[in-house]
Amino acid sequence: MHPDSFYRVRLLKDFIRIIIVPSATLSVLLRTSEVRLGLFAIPTYVVFIAVWGYARLQYGDWMHRRDARRMGSRPIPRVRGKWLGNLDIYLQLIAAYHTRYLGSFHLKLFEEYQSTTLNLRLLWQDFIITMDEKHQQYVLATGYDHFWRGVGQKERMEQFFGAGIFNRDDQDWKMHRALARPFFSRDRVTDFELFERYTDRTLTLMSLLCERGEPVEVQDMYARFTLDAASEFLFGKNVDTLSGRLPQPGKTEMSGKGSATGDEFGSFAQAFEDAQVLVMTRVRRGYFWPIYELFTGDPHKKHMAVIEKWLEPLVKDALQNKLDMQKGGLKNPLDQSVFLQYLADNTEDPKVMRDQLLNILLASRDTTSSLLTSVTYFLAMHPDVAKRLRAEVLDYCGVDKAPTFDDIKNMKYMRAVINETLRIFPPVAVNSRESRPHPSILPKSDGTYPEPAEPLYMPPLATIAYFTVLMHRNPALWGLDADLFDPDRWLDKRLSRFVSNPMMFAPFSAGPRICIGQNYALNEASFFLTRLMQRFETFTLAPEAQPAGSLPPPEWKEGKGRETFEELWPNSALTSYVKGGLWVRLGQAES
Repeated sequence: MHPDSFYRVRLLKDFIRIIIVPSATLSVLLRTSEVRLGLFAIPTYVVFIAVWGYARLQYGDWMHRRDARRMGSRPIPRVRGKWLGNLDIYLQLIAAYHTRYLGSFHLKLFEEYQSTTLNLRLLWQDFIITMDEKHQQYVLATGYDHFWRGVGQKERMEQFFGAGIFNRDDQDWKMHRALARPFFSRDRVTDFELFERYTDRTLTLMSLLCERGEPVEVQDMYARFTLDAASEFLFGKNVDTLSGRLPQPGKTEMSGKGSATGDEFGSFAQAFEDAQVLVMTRVRRGYFWPIYELFTGDPHKKHMAVIEKWLEPLVKDALQNKLDMQKGGLKNPLDQSVFLQYLADNTEDPKVMRDQLLNILLASRDTTSSLLTSVTYFLAMHPDVAKRLRAEVLDYCGVDKAPTFDDIKNMKYMRAVINETLRIFPPVAVNSRESRPHPSILPKSDGTYPEPAEPLYMPPLATIAYFTVLMHRNPALWGLDADLFDPDRWLDKRLSRFVSNPMMFAPFSAGPRICIGQNYALNEASFFLTRLMQRFETFTLAPEAQPAGSLPPPEWKEGKGRETFEELWPNSALTSYVKGGLWVRLGQAES
């Protein structure tokens, strides 16, 4: 089925269920009773459709309450808005993305209802949100079989992710996972020669800007670094985005997730980011998001045209290489093959190859660049941390020695800085699953609020969004200083909290779908940070270079937690990012 058809077919089914069925039922009843409505026909049908819908909702709620009692649980607490169908909550949720601090709207609801899991019940559809550690553990691991990516996600993402690993379930997902696993073995993710080449190019560019007295848009720079390294790792060739046009301080406009540049890479990056933003927009719009696009068509088409134009030559070259080798009676051995060529050896469908590449590319580029951006921000905000981290790097690697795997393993403070960054700004701040077509039971809450002892009834075919970013900052789990950046919590007695409950820290997800590339990301980030600290010793934010509208608004200071003192605008669209990019002035080391 064509991606456009997924949601159009569903809209048709909904129209039949909501409008046609009750109308046909009333028509039969009227004919049977030989009643003629005359001028009252239209209002009677409207009222009957409304009553029919209300009755269906009440019957569904009754069944859920019955099942909850039978299963020894209670319904998830519902948010009660002021308007019909919680329309006011729905509109506030959409507006919060553009005006509020990441997760603050949801946190306010959790506090108001004194519950870590809530049912927003948007437009009469169950939409569950949770910051509960036990419930997130159940969704991802202990109750894994009760959840899947689901039909709703395929509707939202099919045009973007297609048949890739992030958009499939069950046997299809297992096949994709098995296909990708060999390329993230230890010998591949510790290819420090690859990291060195692209780290050196990136830091040389940053040094040139530093010598000219210009700030660096590090989010864009790190995205280029990770994309170039990933392209060689996955494709066997460098797409060379580091040679493209760089953002200009004070002149560059915002893109979907950062800074916009007008070159070929800029077009691809903007399409890549806008597609992610669109997916999250659909999530926030809820079950009825297709109505927004009913007459305009799928906005993904224009983004995918740019993305496919960029990926097409890579796929074409891989298939041609396979054909040339077959003619010569040769075949790439697995240990010498890149991911793209391995795909070509297993399929000749260009779309399947593009889908897989796009999925893996998202993970390879966005997660590591998000981590490096956040670390740089904290180095600027905490000069004492930067000084201590640099001292550790110099102790192990001096001023110019490339780090080895053992060096990285032994730099405990660096790992603490990375872990603390991942805690406060996880690369995937919020994610979601859909419950399967049968009810299940969420276990007893993690104890954040004095909630009733009964577990919670999880209705079938409901979306549940879990906020890793709020779980990572929950004072009940991490202590009263949970909002503060303090790498020492990973080195002192506070570490015992995590040791006794590892699920409270899940920056790379958990369970069967835990991120397959997490070791690649951690090794790449650690290598880059070592080289960064060898070359630079001071980091200072450059708010004057930020695009208009990208700095935290003054009203955030009236909030609570990190939003009262944050100096960047964190946001999330599949992966986390800084609105307008992150502009930083770097001070080169003298030695």
